[in-house]
Amino acid sequence: MRWTHRSAVALAAFLALSSACDRQARPAVAPTIAPAPGQQLTQGTLVFLGDSLTAGLGLAQEEAFPALIEARLKAAGRPWKVVNAGISGDTTAGGAARLDWVYRQKVDVLFVCLGANDGLRGLPVAETERNLRLILERAKKEGTRVLLAGIQLPENYGPAYRTAFARIYPRLAQEYHVPLLPFLLDGVAMDPRLNQADGIHPNAEGARRVADHVWTALQPVLQPVSR
Repeated sequence: MRWTHRSAVALAAFLALSSACDRQARPAVAPTIAPAPGQQLTQGTLVFLGDSLTAGLGLAQEEAFPALIEARLKAAGRPWKVVNAGISGDTTAGGAARLDWVYRQKVDVLFVCLGANDGLRGLPVAETERNLRLILERAKKEGTRVLLAGIQLPENYGPAYRTAFARIYPRLAQEYHVPLLPFLLDGVAMDPRLNQADGIHPNAEGARRVADHVWTALQPVLQPVSR
């Protein structure tokens, strides 16, 4: 899926606006799924750590893809606690800074989808990689399983920067032995039928497509956790 110059300009403008508007936002915590009679209290806690794409900007809470994943788990009789820790405008530095908040509870699986705002602001690749390492190191220390989602930048950011940025994610996935979802918005980005009027954030149908994509990659990671 290829980004255009027009989409990049729109995204940069929207990013500045959302950062200002959402600075006081707090992560939304999805409700714990009630266990069926005879089941253990929970099979584990799944946290989605991300930005506006994870938070579901412009959507109802139940339409965001983490909520759709929770609904699938519930329908399958798998009582996972799901936490949507997405904040609009967040960067990898912001995600790393929120780890103490995230780990106020036991986290069994961490879905990491950060870096888009770093790239769109042209932050140094080394800085983004350093922050992602902090997140992965903390997860390793805490015994948390991780699914890492990669980011693709618009073409007008230049081939050298785009290539260096894209290489962060497979390199870290290999080094930390975690599964990689190459591009969260694969099949959704740049499709006007699947995005809101800003051309950036998925609409309800787009979020369902994202949830399908995430679900395929996440299922092998969501093995029951002994309590």
